[in-house]
Amino acid sequence: MNDILADLNRRFDHAALKPEVDEKTVRKLCREAIEHDFYSVAINPAWIRTAADELRGSNVKILSVAGFPLSAARTEVKLFEAVKGVDDGAHEIDMVANVGWLVSNRFKEVEAEISEIRNKLPFNIVLKVIIEAGKLSIEQQVEAVKCVIYGGAQFVKTCTGFFGGATVEQVQTLHKAAGGKIEVKASGGIRTLEQCRELLAAGATRLGSSASVDIMAELKQTLGNT
Repeated sequence: MNDILADLNRRFDHAALKPEVDEKTVRKLCREAIEHDFYSVAINPAWIRTAADELRGSNVKILSVAGFPLSAARTEVKLFEAVKGVDDGAHEIDMVANVGWLVSNRFKEVEAEISEIRNKLPFNIVLKVIIEAGKLSIEQQVEAVKCVIYGGAQFVKTCTGFFGGATVEQVQTLHKAAGGKIEVKASGGIRTLEQCRELLAAGATRLGSSASVDIMAELKQTLGNT
């Protein structure tokens, strides 16, 4: 097996973030995550307690979101979502940076928002910041990474997946700008094993996907043919 895919299952945040997701879907997501030993399930805040019930006693973490997917909520609303999400059982929060501020080059405000949320979360809660890279120039992507670093978060994340998917070029830009100070999560439109290989090779350490089970089946089939 290609070494970069050796622990592929543990790279996945197994996601169900569409607005029409129901309880049955969330519970199925959790069972799939347990079966494949995915790193986490990524769910909207309303389903955290349901996931906590389904995942009790397992190794799978719960990831929830704040300011998702549009990014333009007031900081105090994102803060409430993040803190309440942790209270309900989330281990990680993926918050969406204010994309309007990013495209307006208002980087100090972006950094301040990230910092405020980071400082209100317990130290052991991982905070990832979604920057919607496809809406930004390369220069703005680099500045956004600096905001994430200085704001104290652990990951920069390419996008929500609602407005386009992650690209190798984006991950390379973010990884280079991060300089090893934070990690990179690729998310959005990841549906094949080859995409995973390319994005991990480009510098991503976590992958967000709703097709995680299909990708693991593809990996199993690939291994069976070698």
